[in-house]
Amino acid sequence: MDMSSSSPVITNQVAISPPLLGGLTSNLMPFSVMSGGYTSPGMSVSVSRRKIEEVIVNGLLDAMKSSSPRKKHNLAFDQGNSPEEDPAYSAWMSKCPSALTSFEQIVANGQGRKIAVFLDYDGTLSPIVDDPDKAFMSPVMRAAVRNVAKYFPTAIVSGRSRKKVFDFVKLKELYYAGSHGMDIMTSVVNSQHDTEKGNEANLFQPACEFLPMIDEVSKSLLEVTSGIEGASVENNKFCVSVHYRNVAEKDWKEVARLVNEAVEAFPRLKVTNGRMVLEVRPVIDWDKGKAVKFLLQSLGLDDSENVIPIYIGDDRTDEDAFKVLRERNCGHGILVSQVPKDTEAFYSLRDPSEVMEFLNSLVRWKKHSLCRNRKKNDDESKSVLRYTC
Repeated sequence: MDMSSSSPVITNQVAISPPLLGGLTSNLMPFSVMSGGYTSPGMSVSVSRRKIEEVIVNGLLDAMKSSSPRKKHNLAFDQGNSPEEDPAYSAWMSKCPSALTSFEQIVANGQGRKIAVFLDYDGTLSPIVDDPDKAFMSPVMRAAVRNVAKYFPTAIVSGRSRKKVFDFVKLKELYYAGSHGMDIMTSVVNSQHDTEKGNEANLFQPACEFLPMIDEVSKSLLEVTSGIEGASVENNKFCVSVHYRNVAEKDWKEVARLVNEAVEAFPRLKVTNGRMVLEVRPVIDWDKGKAVKFLLQSLGLDDSENVIPIYIGDDRTDEDAFKVLRERNCGHGILVSQVPKDTEAFYSLRDPSEVMEFLNSLVRWKKHSLCRNRKKNDDESKSVLRYTC
């Protein structure tokens, strides 16, 4: 994604809103469908249903292109130039500086306060790959996350299903929020079966009632997209991801059309877009930002005076979490990106390797703080002993 990829610029609400809100029968739409056309306040224009659908699909296609630019947007980097040589990148870095070079500033107020760490998975802990089922994190990254969890409450907040992201991460010391926060486990995993069963884990699932329709639309999407080379459908329990990373760009419009048609039958579902993915999700007021607030409250970490949340993510859906931290005026949002983007984050990292470096720095800082505190306590104890003697 480039600067336009954090969210599409909506200039025509009537044209772009419907695909992001669900099917044509949604009561959230700013217009009404009547006799194959539609009417709008102050207007007496009749448009065919086909024309309406074309407008919707084109709006969705624009959003796909906006959030999933091809490499031609990164020609300056592809030609061997460093990002620092690009004026736009340098200007962006002045607004969203590196979390590594700004590390001392980030942890300056951490002494004596609790730090909570929230991590996206794809593109943050693992590289973006062509096959979503092969987005494995490296052993050294797993070790870095495990070490962070030893010193700080740590949660994974992913668009993947909770079970799938746990299968990737394989760390029982963490808290997990899957399906963009619609499936949250607020207790540390005690057994491998906790990720599937709720009897030993505290679960919060605000979209349970949508499970049957999510399964139904998932089956429908599997069927209708089977003829498009490179398209894949992933059921993430409370949302469905349609990946088009391996689809020829000439076929993107057909993907948009098929997804829109499938969702038309489900007015309580909506389509959103991310990095090379369209996602069908319930129309509820819930996102990664609200998941972070819920986790902070559930874990007793919602004291903004004494808790500093750090959220690291790379996708448009992570912006909701960055926005929460900005609104709380407490914590640090860190965007993972090699190109300039509009973002609510305060800092940036280029790729998962820098994320790992940041996490390791956080652990080293914490260890040093603990050693310094122990030495201080030992010195005070010796002083008291000498005084009493």
